[in-house]
Amino acid sequence: MTTLDPRHAPDGPADVRDGGAVPLQGAARGRRQVLRDYVALTKPRIIELLLVTTFPVMFLAERGIPPVWLIAATLVGGTLAAASANVLNCFLDRDIDAQMHRTSNRPLVTGVISPRNAVIFGVVLGVASVLWLGLLVNWFSAWLGLGAIALYVVFYTLILKRRTSQNIVWGGVAGCMPVLIGWSAVTDSLSWSAVILFLVVFFWTPPHYWPLSMRFRDDYAAAGVPMLPVVAEDVAVGRQIVIYAWVTVATSLALVPVAPMGWVYTVVAVVAGVLFVVEAHRLHGRARRGVSGPALGAMRLFHYSISYLTLLFLGVAVDPLLHLPLVR
Repeated sequence: MTTLDPRHAPDGPADVRDGGAVPLQGAARGRRQVLRDYVALTKPRIIELLLVTTFPVMFLAERGIPPVWLIAATLVGGTLAAASANVLNCFLDRDIDAQMHRTSNRPLVTGVISPRNAVIFGVVLGVASVLWLGLLVNWFSAWLGLGAIALYVVFYTLILKRRTSQNIVWGGVAGCMPVLIGWSAVTDSLSWSAVILFLVVFFWTPPHYWPLSMRFRDDYAAAGVPMLPVVAEDVAVGRQIVIYAWVTVATSLALVPVAPMGWVYTVVAVVAGVLFVVEAHRLHGRARRGVSGPALGAMRLFHYSISYLTLLFLGVAVDPLLHLPLVR
């Protein structure tokens, strides 16, 4: 199915089969490397971040601890859906990835996985995710999972990414879908609380991703991808980041009266939110002073934005648990 990179050439004791020598240890290592290459196509680190917004919402929807089997089934189904979207994204963006330093080692660029096999892999994952969620969770969640795949692959990758500097804003809708999937897995429906958390992730996405784009501006420019930091000055990008950071925090606080939430979530939302806004203002301030390159500190905000979202959704999960009765 794949053509192994010369770096993965087998060695070691050989076994003769069909007239050819097959190094056993090397063949085993080769198979492991092929497996790692396929896993790399799914972008595991992105999947981890998506799952961070899935299971905490289930605790809020349940107002307690959901059945363990339901949590596991939802996370597996969500992982399959996200993996499918990421694999198909890698297939469609393989020409761009070849032009960007940070993505030039992806398996489709190096040729260790063929485009045909990547498409088959991505489609199989997508079908598996829909069937898994539909049969083990509920069909509403399954269709939401399918919608997330379509939004990321078609709406973002095919339509927006190469055409507009607002690509990550509207394309980020796909990254908000795990919130809805987590909620619907428990309730087989949606609510205003789920919508608010959906909007939190939506508004959070630009101040999360634009700093990364600022750091790798040259990569995106070389690939012809019009990310906002490629087509706008750092000061303008920083201003937009500040606005979105403020809106993100304000939206997170709207959950307090709507859900309603207790003191744990409220404290986390306020403290983590203040730090998020402060970091956004610091980035903008450095840009206004003409600082550029690594000294701009864009990656500092990028990394903190991940911590912010993780802490916020941890608060979403923990807060309802404090209202559990001591004895059932």
